[in-house]
Amino acid sequence: MYRLLLSTAALAMLGNAATAQTEIQWWHAMGGELGARLEGIATEFNASQSEFRVVPSFKGTYPETLTAAIAAFRAREQPAIVQVFEVGTGTMMAAKGAVYPVFQLMADMGEPFDQNAFLPAVVGYYTDADGNMLSMPFNSSTPIVYYNRDVFAKAGLDRDTPPKTWEELEAFSRQIMSSGAAPCGFTSGWISWVQTENFSAWHNQPIGTNENGFGAIDSQLTFNGPVQVRHWENLKRWQDEGLFQYGGPVGGNDAPPKFYAQECAIYMNSSASRAGVVANSKDFEVGYGMLPYYADVAGAPQNSIIGGATLWVLQGRPEAEYRGVAKFFSYLSSPEVQASWSEPTGYLPITQAAYEYSQSNGFYAANPGAEIPIKQITLNPPTDNSKGLRFGNYVQIRTVIDEEFQALLGGSKTAQQALDAVVARGNALIAEFAAANR
Repeated sequence: MYRLLLSTAALAMLGNAATAQTEIQWWHAMGGELGARLEGIATEFNASQSEFRVVPSFKGTYPETLTAAIAAFRAREQPAIVQVFEVGTGTMMAAKGAVYPVFQLMADMGEPFDQNAFLPAVVGYYTDADGNMLSMPFNSSTPIVYYNRDVFAKAGLDRDTPPKTWEELEAFSRQIMSSGAAPCGFTSGWISWVQTENFSAWHNQPIGTNENGFGAIDSQLTFNGPVQVRHWENLKRWQDEGLFQYGGPVGGNDAPPKFYAQECAIYMNSSASRAGVVANSKDFEVGYGMLPYYADVAGAPQNSIIGGATLWVLQGRPEAEYRGVAKFFSYLSSPEVQASWSEPTGYLPITQAAYEYSQSNGFYAANPGAEIPIKQITLNPPTDNSKGLRFGNYVQIRTVIDEEFQALLGGSKTAQQALDAVVARGNALIAEFAAANR
């Protein structure tokens, strides 16, 4: 349950705040229920002190928010804080003179800050070559398996046992369909993030050169190897046989309704989909599991990688605002605030203390499956293949992945041809980015 952290008396301070408060603009990409919870965090911070007032502003999708922030910076009308999704990290790092790195901000403002307090799989994605954290983790997620326990029981499967391997997932899907328990075995959101990027990391396969792009701006994509090709071939075969139903491009927005309507028994998507899954599964019981892996691939399972976004601080604002931003970031990373955010949403707690806070309060014991994303992303220490990815123009590259996957499903390309095209087209986009940002 979402917990209000402040008393009624503290909240009343909002009405008495002095007009001399320093306003801090926070541009974000969260609408609906998530946006309401985000605004609640800002409201509670504002009520906790009287010097600063954080003002959240919804700017549309992640790409739209990033584009708006870039345009605003050029016009010298930038906010102090902007929420940027994980694949925008390379773009932000290349924006020389635009970013105030969070490690430097906290030091300059005299605010306590310990990078070691953050979960390694989270902080590693947002550090520079020297290990310094550049942005503040906020909403971090990782993909997991959701499954229909009632359909499993109808099919004669153990309702307590999700498929551990892709071999099991195929067998379970066949049994589900042949028994008439459901017309489809599985579906998935995000072919790019779940079935290509996380798939590669989970099998300890390289996504690109130079530590998946972390080591150089002109790195190359390499996820057209035998393991990835095998998986795309299987997805095509399973689609043709009806075991798998494609959820559509970009985030795969057609996938959730297939699961909610009990059409597909198994569904792979973000841990942050949990709230939506719970809200839309009143007619059946949901089970949770880690991502499947191929049992014969050495090194699998390794660890999954994160999605979501972090908060970047932009240069060019008055120092008073930066003092407020530092105070707000300290507030935001506190265990109580993190728990109030992560527990109802399915996002990961960003610090070990926040994780232990929810553990000690019995949240994970009372909510089966809620701990799976944390266990999965910390299953093994990240390798160069599994700590994430950092390539320029990656938003466009994800569109290329969707286009080539659709060509595969349509029968115009083999899996090898489709992934070779992803790599060739993607590397051209990376080269363009590198040439523009040297």
